[in-house]
Amino acid sequence: MLLFNKVSGAIHLKFMILEVAILDVKPNMAAEFETAFKTASAIISSMPGYITHELQRCIESTNRYILLVRWQNLEDHTVGFRESPD
Repeated sequence: MLLFNKVSGAIHLKFMILEVAILDVKPNMAAEFETAFKTASAIISSMPGYITHELQRCIESTNRYILLVRWQNLEDHTVGFRESPD
């Protein structure tokens, strides 16, 4: 990702990790999934190296969601998040 500083005019190259997860929810369980995801969202966002995340519902398959999570580096996702007791 390129970041532009309006004040100095400097351009910085910043690397981050984009995690993409395809989540297929059992039919007729979307409401329960979305409720449970609110709890999971708080856990995800509390992890070291977390930048941002978004959950999108697929319009072509209503029981499918796409989760995008941005991490500062690979270890924040693979070690910090995956190996977390939460």
